[in-house]
Amino acid sequence: MQTATVKWVGGEEFVAQMPSRHAVPFDADRKHNAAPGPMEMLLGALGACSSVDVVMILAKKRQKLVSLEVVISGERAAEPPAVWTKIDMVYRLSGAVEEKAARDAIELSQSKYCSVAAMLRKTAEITYRLEISR
Repeated sequence: MQTATVKWVGGEEFVAQMPSRHAVPFDADRKHNAAPGPMEMLLGALGACSSVDVVMILAKKRQKLVSLEVVISGERAAEPPAVWTKIDMVYRLSGAVEEKAARDAIELSQSKYCSVAAMLRKTAEITYRLEISR
């Protein structure tokens, strides 16, 4: 079992000691904004989770990926709990990457490998699209 520990440091600020032993700050007060809030961290986690999959899959397909950027936008429910209800992801790739290979890698990430997407899909509709530049 993995364990994280969260300590309150004042106001709406907290520091999470992750199972990997990395410390991650959180600030739920958007006016103070000293660190990311818990819900926005989920958007970043989704992008990171899927990016790892896409990079690894394209490497196995011997695609010459030069760069990858994923832009994740989300909408939350109006009433508590204000879960993510709609999430849109734009995958921006550059390099000598075949469009079919990129689409297949993204689809595999979204449907099979990305555990963050699998969890968020319980409350959110996740859409995604691809942009490739050479």
